[in-house]
Amino acid sequence: MKPRIAIPTPNSDAAYSTRTLPKYMGAVERAGGEPVEVSILATPGEIAQLGKTCDAVLLPGSHADVDPQRFGAERDPRTAAPDPRREDADELLIQDAHNMRKPILGICFGMQSLNVWRTGTLVQHIESPVRHARSSGVPTTESITHPVVVESHSLLARILGQQHGSPKITVNSSHHQSVQIAGDGLRVCARCPDDGIIEAIENVSPAQFIIGVQWHPERTYDEDEQSKAIFRALIEAARQWHERMMNGGKPDFESIGH
Repeated sequence: MKPRIAIPTPNSDAAYSTRTLPKYMGAVERAGGEPVEVSILATPGEIAQLGKTCDAVLLPGSHADVDPQRFGAERDPRTAAPDPRREDADELLIQDAHNMRKPILGICFGMQSLNVWRTGTLVQHIESPVRHARSSGVPTTESITHPVVVESHSLLARILGQQHGSPKITVNSSHHQSVQIAGDGLRVCARCPDDGIIEAIENVSPAQFIIGVQWHPERTYDEDEQSKAIFRALIEAARQWHERMMNGGKPDFESIGH
């Protein structure tokens, strides 16, 4: 049986979600999981019930920004409008995953949403000479990337096969916000070396698989082994979680990535 991965609809904008959701679902499928779309138009009860049938949560990107009120900040004029339905769905899925110690992978907005739920804060607009997002007028055919250094001995480093030293990887650039202060129980595990922008976070405790990345591994799944490794780690963690629930034991998350 394939692990079931809950994925909330990326955004209330149907056209945006129709364009982006298949990438996440395809990556989950190719990594060995069963993607389960959780409609953000459903009732809270329906979202909670569907979430309970899943073994892990994948929080995708969105072209909305998290409402700054959720982390006690005044809204920057460059902050995009929030998407309350998406934020509410994320909260329900994260709460279930927190209660049951289900694996969570947050991507871009999903990482930010997770961090805010854990009482962390966000940089509302990145000011940097590094291109973290596609500038206006730059064609989508042009690849925009930037470097990221992953902390050695982190879970993310093990997943990427980069346990020794401080490995530098290249990731796609597609975000104008980032984590400012990591939330409770989370630690920074990757930064952009040129400006210090936080690029990935993970759970402090090995008892629950939680990783958030600012880049979009679903977009590069087919041609990038590190992108594949992130999704495979999520599916393996979900499989271990399911086995724990069936057998009454606890999976050893320390082994993931070895």
